[in-house]
Amino acid sequence: MSSLSRRDLLHKAPLALTGLALTTSVYAEEKKDETEVTATEDLMREHGVIRRALLVYAELVPKLRSDPGAIDPAALNKTAKLFRNFGEDYHERQLEEQHIFPTIRKMNKPALTHYADVLTAQHQRGREVTDYVLAVTGGKIGKQHADELAKIFDSFTLMYQNHAAREDTIIFPAWKKNYTNKQLDELGDQFEEIEHKTFGKDGFDDAEETISKIEETLGFADIAQFTPPAPPKP
Repeated sequence: MSSLSRRDLLHKAPLALTGLALTTSVYAEEKKDETEVTATEDLMREHGVIRRALLVYAELVPKLRSDPGAIDPAALNKTAKLFRNFGEDYHERQLEEQHIFPTIRKMNKPALTHYADVLTAQHQRGREVTDYVLAVTGGKIGKQHADELAKIFDSFTLMYQNHAAREDTIIFPAWKKNYTNKQLDELGDQFEEIEHKTFGKDGFDDAEETISKIEETLGFADIAQFTPPAPPKP
């Protein structure tokens, strides 16, 4: 190697390293943007956990009516506790009732205010249902309680299917329109702080892991079993 080429190499090396550092920085920033969860996305993925708990309730209705002794009461109790801790005490009380619904009511649109009022009342009814489920699943589920649970789960899951669908398609989009992107980012950070303060960690990841274990215990983990047969040819 000539002295000139060595000088060129020494001159160009810092520039190459600088370019590498810039590329790494950009890549890290892109990865950060990819993994960041927005406030509305956070609300809707929390609905996903709640819906999965409701699907557990719905799937157990036939067994409650035909063979309640075959149901693991501990798994059902864990589902109700997850619904209480993650769905009611955190998602509903601390996010929707403290941040979402007050903003919706301030918009002074009668239809939206009506939704906020009904949704709040449904939250309260849901808490009453969860109280009952927790009370009767501490041990073996008797025939009387099994019949009541089957009736309750039928109406409860129907209520929440409508409830969550209206929030996802009407309430959350209307709420989002009140804020700039920067304000939504700040709210996302605020929601994350509430989540960590409540659970001491990422509450969503823990809740998703919990419902996955419940589904596995009850035989609902493989979603392929829910694929319906092909319809008849017309």
